[in-house]
Amino acid sequence: MAGNKLRDLRILEVQKLDSPEEMASEIPVTEKALETVVKGRREAQDIIRREDNRFLLVVGPCSIHDTQQALVYASRLAELRSKYSDKLCIFMRVYFEKPRTALGWRGLIVDPGLDGTYDIQRGMKAARKLLVQINELGLPCGSELLDPFVPQYTSELLSWASIGARTTESQVHREMASGLSMPVGFKNATDGDMQIAVNGIISARHSHSFIGITRDGNACIMQTMGNPDCHLILRGGKSGPNYDGESVEKGVELMKKAGIRPSIIVDCSHGNSNKNPENQPLVLDSVVQLRKSGVSSLLGCMVESNLEGGRQDIPADPSDLKYGVSVTDACLSWEKTAEALEKVYNCL
Repeated sequence: MAGNKLRDLRILEVQKLDSPEEMASEIPVTEKALETVVKGRREAQDIIRREDNRFLLVVGPCSIHDTQQALVYASRLAELRSKYSDKLCIFMRVYFEKPRTALGWRGLIVDPGLDGTYDIQRGMKAARKLLVQINELGLPCGSELLDPFVPQYTSELLSWASIGARTTESQVHREMASGLSMPVGFKNATDGDMQIAVNGIISARHSHSFIGITRDGNACIMQTMGNPDCHLILRGGKSGPNYDGESVEKGVELMKKAGIRPSIIVDCSHGNSNKNPENQPLVLDSVVQLRKSGVSSLLGCMVESNLEGGRQDIPADPSDLKYGVSVTDACLSWEKTAEALEKVYNCL
């Protein structure tokens, strides 16, 4: 009885969530999906290690809120991946978790109904099923990993991952990244600080021990080997954009000083676009020109893109949502995205 007065005083309800193994049995990785993930990881790794000279592009919605619309987008992007494969290595941005500065919709996994019902079991299954379907198209997936338990459910279907600006300083996320099976990018902090991200890379490259969960959902102690394929993502910040030559050189010097081979990807959105999606092609073009001028540490870019341009607020009735429009950050339309990727291909 005494325990009831000490714990869970502010917990309203505890619901069972299927274990990672149970969910994997219900939504298994297909042979085609497995082939895509393995190939995608090898491609990303080879680009970071300078064994593949192609330009890496992680392109897709700011966040996934409708899986059917995401599949329409993925089918289009898969065609461009194949068409431009000799110069570009294209992954789809498939983001299910959204860190919030204060409050707001937290992503498909947490609230798949976009209505505050927080059916996480449904959201996790929807996310895993979508990753299988996109990989079956031959299109590798990249995603930000926020909740430290989610990778046990989804990471086997990811070829690349990122640690966001709000969590790049988090010890929990640095430890998690040290054990992930794919290359991981650390974003500079929201204020533009790159050193925090470089510190994250240093940490994630080393072995760690931490508390996690097994595939059966049991608490465990995980010991990692360290992840040698971590890299820096420049996404701008409150201090302004940081994709210009001077900012990139600063990132290069910080990584060299840390004894890390400089590997940089530029996020064309967020602070680098001043949150205006129409600026993303300009950022992309600038990065490509810098790379062509000899800045070999620039390995690729991220682009926030959707079927339709702009953004929308989530209405009281989610069925009133406009088709193909982001519910988080404003995105570039598919037409303008295709034009931008074609231009990059022709420039390289």
